[in-house]
Amino acid sequence: MTFYRTTRLMLSSAAILSFAGSAFALDGQDLLKKINAAYSQQGGTVTADSVDIDGTTITLKNTSFKPNAGEPIAIGDITLSGVEEQDDGSYYIEEAAFPDISSSKEGVTVSAQEMTLGDISVPAQPGDTIDSMFFAESAHTGPIKVVKDGAEVFSVLESDMNATLREDESGFDFDGAFKSMKADLSQAGDSPDSKEAIEKLALQHIQGDITMKGAWDIEPGTIDLSEISFDITNVGKLNFGFKISGYTMAFMKSMQDAVKQSEANPNKEEAQQALGLAMLGLAQQLTFDSAQIRFEDASITKRALDYAGSKQNVSGQQMADSLKAMTPIMLAQLNIPELQNAISAAVSTFLDNPKSLTVKATPEKPVAFPMIVGAAMGAPNTVPQMLGVKVSAND
Repeated sequence: MTFYRTTRLMLSSAAILSFAGSAFALDGQDLLKKINAAYSQQGGTVTADSVDIDGTTITLKNTSFKPNAGEPIAIGDITLSGVEEQDDGSYYIEEAAFPDISSSKEGVTVSAQEMTLGDISVPAQPGDTIDSMFFAESAHTGPIKVVKDGAEVFSVLESDMNATLREDESGFDFDGAFKSMKADLSQAGDSPDSKEAIEKLALQHIQGDITMKGAWDIEPGTIDLSEISFDITNVGKLNFGFKISGYTMAFMKSMQDAVKQSEANPNKEEAQQALGLAMLGLAQQLTFDSAQIRFEDASITKRALDYAGSKQNVSGQQMADSLKAMTPIMLAQLNIPELQNAISAAVSTFLDNPKSLTVKATPEKPVAFPMIVGAAMGAPNTVPQMLGVKVSAND
């Protein structure tokens, strides 16, 4: 009897667990539907021949990506692991792994490996709030290569992008890096002059990293891209940064709607004109807060002066002296005396001892984009003062 009761209890428990497992099984088609409902707002849709489910892993078989405007792109099988359906009908995906790609055309092969997205949020319903966006907190690729006629001309060892939603959901902080980028320019250039320039400047084989860092404050729509840096060995480091406001969720939605209307218009010329007018109207909501460009030399300036001087039968130092003398003359035509003096001083300082050259634009208060455009068209010499442009060297 004891054995009978124990066996019956085990069978009953198994039946309950089986029922529970089936009741809470993931619905792959529902997930795909919600991915498309959200992602179609941002660029396109994903189709799959079938959807396989194994526990918390969903495989989208033989997928294709269809941009809102354009032809479908075959992808292959996408594996979604660590999938969880939330109580509100949204989904969390720990990782989406994409198949390696290799595409060849006209002697050029492009390949990419180990492509993944991580910590993905799929909303139950798309909308205009943070929790109704399709969002991935990380993106990664392994090696990316471009091979032309059997020779590797470009490669990136790996890349990573990260975006972190703040705890109070006031905005995102993001960063990214393309690591160990290499380019072979030894065969670049169609003319002897361009090949000679590449050789004299020692640019046959360049390598370096690209990094970026920034933040987005959602309510004021402030995008602060504090760094986009190109750090090239034996060349230099070029860094861009800017800050604008007005890029809110509502602005982004209006921009997406304008693009959709343009794509739906069969008259392409009329569609482009309408889109251009819509973008001009939206630009009135944006303001310019600040910007910066900075170059830190790593020996390219001396090589450039020596090469330019050789073309004029003078030394690199003589070429530098000539440029210092010519700079005020060329700037005089712009009718910006204060900035002219600052630029001339900075250029002279940099050419005497190439370390860094920096251009900053920091207006006293944010300037609406239409004001900048109007000034550039009507009185371009007033733009530097409007934007608070400053130039300095070796600081």
